[in-house]
Amino acid sequence: MTNEPMLENVSCACDRCERPLADDQAQLTMTTAGGTRRVYECSCGAITVTVTDETRLR
Repeated sequence: MTNEPMLENVSCACDRCERPLADDQAQLTMTTAGGTRRVYECSCGAITVTVTDETRLR
């Protein structure tokens, strides 16, 4: 076990094929009080949705 912050090791990947997904590949971004949702469409055809709660990142 390391003492590195957990968020430094988090990456976004396709739910189906596990290809990495970059923030600039997001097809849709929506921010609400519950956080920011990003929708990605991978080249394999799968849709991946991520949710980030920025209030917990501070």
